[in-house]
Amino acid sequence: MAYNTSLADRIREHLYEQTKLKITEKKMFSGLAFMVNGKMCINVSHENLMCRFDPNKQEEVAERKGYQPMVMKGRELKGYCYVTEDGFKSKRDFDYWMKLCLDFNSKAKAAKNKAKKRVVK
Repeated sequence: MAYNTSLADRIREHLYEQTKLKITEKKMFSGLAFMVNGKMCINVSHENLMCRFDPNKQEEVAERKGYQPMVMKGRELKGYCYVTEDGFKSKRDFDYWMKLCLDFNSKAKAAKNKAKKRVVK
């Protein structure tokens, strides 16, 4: 699972500056996910950021440099996107994406734990 470790370090540094966050890291989506307060917040996927944001901001976000829609099973997922390097290279742009994801994190719902049900015969 190859992902940009320098980008992961950049995200990690930014998140750890926020003292009240509970941050964990988890390998997923061909990269590394940063879970904030138990919810997926922002990921490194290969060379790109993968962002989770307020779906109501979809149109605004789609106008940003580097934006790529996230498509799964032929369907665009609202509230998620990839961002190519040209969209987060500068500190200002990087900070925009981090703030966008962190702002939504407090409103986002955690994924339901899909525990396997045990069948007893």
